[in-house]
Amino acid sequence: MSTEHNESAPQRHLPGHIVAALAQAGSPADSAGQSWDGRDLSGEGNPLHNFDKDDGSADLKVMNALSELRAGRGSEAEVHQAMATARVFIAVVAQLGKEAMGEHGFAADKEADMALVKIKAPDGRMALPIFTTVERLQAWHKEARPVAVFAPRAALSAASEECQLLVLDPGSDFTFVLRRPGVWNLAKQIQWIPSYQNQQIADLVHNATEGFTQLQAVKLAPGRGVGSRTKDGQVVLGGGSGPELNLQFVFAPKTPPNQAQEITRAIQGRLSQMTEFTEAVDSLELSLHSAPS
Repeated sequence: MSTEHNESAPQRHLPGHIVAALAQAGSPADSAGQSWDGRDLSGEGNPLHNFDKDDGSADLKVMNALSELRAGRGSEAEVHQAMATARVFIAVVAQLGKEAMGEHGFAADKEADMALVKIKAPDGRMALPIFTTVERLQAWHKEARPVAVFAPRAALSAASEECQLLVLDPGSDFTFVLRRPGVWNLAKQIQWIPSYQNQQIADLVHNATEGFTQLQAVKLAPGRGVGSRTKDGQVVLGGGSGPELNLQFVFAPKTPPNQAQEITRAIQGRLSQMTEFTEAVDSLELSLHSAPS
């Protein structure tokens, strides 16, 4: 993935909770002008700070879920479940908002805005990078500032920034990509079942294939883009950016190819009209097969 730079694009604003966190960082007083001096901001008496005792290390549930996935024992759904309660870090950078002439005649920053760092996926979609640790964020982007948020908050920020993907720990030994349906469910804090494992999606596909007698079976399988690789080349059965769902159409023997393609297009048309299907499937690929004679 490549980092997006677009200086001519209109200025986008950070979500409010991030703006508030940054506005108070390093200030001698709070947003009401009350001095921090002499105030105890630790412990249960400070409900405004969710990360009082956070040492910046990776969330153990997330790391365990990723380890299980890499070992072939876990699933993408289990990583999503672990992220539902995890603290992550997003990257923000300063952008010059207005320029003014300094006392020595040189241009100086008059105003600077903070912006989320976004990246572009190979398919052109925008993605929001998030990190399990400050060290991984800074290793990826030395000038970026880490902001701690809960992962569902990061998913909300991704949605507000029109990012369809969350990319966990880009540049590390293993990068996990959460695709659009998973991002949306994380933002809504509801369980996510990948489409290739979702019985409701299988039922919708079955309904869409009714009436085509030449079609003997339709199988759901992970798409080619579900799998990923670690930095050292290990194949991982999850964490890829898509295609997500592979529909395998099995036609009766001697079905003419043009008829099989016509049926496939008709089924695609039916599925495209099903909101539940289009919201739950990030990307789709089809494969046509002939049953043995």
